[in-house]
Amino acid sequence: MIPNSHDPEKLKELGNEQFKLSNFQKAIEFYTSAIENANGNQRLVCLSNRAFAHIKMENYGLAIIDADEILKDDSGFIKAYYRKGSAYLLLGKFDDARREFKRADSLTQGKDADIQAKLKQIKQAIYEREFAKSIERPDESSEPIEIQDIIVEQGYDGPRIDNDISEVTPEWCEKLMNHYKDQKKLHKKYAVMILQKVGEILKSQQNVVEYDVPKDLEFTVCGDTHGQFFDLLNIFKINGNPSVQRPYLFNGDFVDRGSWSVEVIMTLFAWKVCNPDIMHLTRGNHESRNMNKMYGFEGEVKHKYDDKVYELFQTVFNYLPLAYTLSKQVMVVHGGLFSNDGVTISELQKLNRFRDIPEGGPMADMLWSDPIKQNGRHPSKRGISISFGPDIAHKFLNENGLSLLVRSHEMKDQGYEVEADGRVITIFSAPNYCDQMKNKGAFIIFRGGEMKPKFVQFDAVEHPKLPPMAYARNYGMFM
Repeated sequence: MIPNSHDPEKLKELGNEQFKLSNFQKAIEFYTSAIENANGNQRLVCLSNRAFAHIKMENYGLAIIDADEILKDDSGFIKAYYRKGSAYLLLGKFDDARREFKRADSLTQGKDADIQAKLKQIKQAIYEREFAKSIERPDESSEPIEIQDIIVEQGYDGPRIDNDISEVTPEWCEKLMNHYKDQKKLHKKYAVMILQKVGEILKSQQNVVEYDVPKDLEFTVCGDTHGQFFDLLNIFKINGNPSVQRPYLFNGDFVDRGSWSVEVIMTLFAWKVCNPDIMHLTRGNHESRNMNKMYGFEGEVKHKYDDKVYELFQTVFNYLPLAYTLSKQVMVVHGGLFSNDGVTISELQKLNRFRDIPEGGPMADMLWSDPIKQNGRHPSKRGISISFGPDIAHKFLNENGLSLLVRSHEMKDQGYEVEADGRVITIFSAPNYCDQMKNKGAFIIFRGGEMKPKFVQFDAVEHPKLPPMAYARNYGMFM
């Protein structure tokens, strides 16, 4: 609760205290109250602080709006350009980020070492982007990796695939999880075999997979896991390993942020290869090259394997389905709904999904949009896609003969949130997100026949002392 105070300085300091405690949403509330009561430079400082908190909450679009509000009053406010540059950088919009940091650099006459370092990072990122374009294969696939050329060292003690992929059984998957729990690596040869096979399976699926949950079967839907491998193990401990009796759908954002992203994604892929009907996967906005470059997955894969394996991951990510419908009642998609009315499931089936995620259009909307409380469509707090109101959700669901939208994409304090008169659910399965947000994780169980959501919450578990984003390039560590 905001204290009954109209003193902007006091409100700002309360916001700063909450910021230091990583209570960023509470900090935003204090800064907002301060802004409403402040004038002049004090108001601009509070806007800058709120922009910083928005960046921490991944509300990059709102951070840019706050920075623009500052610059309307003071075009020389250096931190406003810094906040905008930071937000664009974290969205992977390197050209926009360079423009804003160059403005800040000009105002500091090239004397700010931090701004200079950001410009150097951005220059390298743009070079790498252009180089990648120059060698891109026409079919968006990675360079083939010859399995027979990969030698397994004599001392390797992890799970093996000696003859063919059919050796990936439930027992094999359990051995893999235990191997990872001991902080050991799956050999590159077997990782590549899993990736190649799961790519074949995923590529054969529809954009929107139509799945009927058998009567009385319990079907589990999980949200973002973001490289939090030990919390993934806890989900299976609470709810049981994937099986014919206990199938799972993981709704995107398997990687980035957490520093065991390889372990998370390879565990899920292994279960998918073991039996495609017990592990279902949809794409999130972090299953993409830009996000992986900034939030740690690229660095992690290249540390644990190499460039070729990273490119193979990117190819497989392009094969992931975009959504599921469950028993013709529930749609599961990572982000949400669309910038335009009239979108149908049949139209979504015609999209070309075998590509990196575009900046706009229906595919971007599916992986980036968010619900809000107000009716209508509004600019996205993230800076990509839109925010959609309850009326938009009702209209889409009614027109497509569906009753419920399940999406992920946003951290929720309780692990889930129900809105739009019970017709939109957000599910998030990464507890104590980034080791600092103090949120619960949750998953949903649907029983075939009735298809009513049952929520299961859980807390974060201990993990080895490796910080989030340990393999990132510092893009996300500087704000």
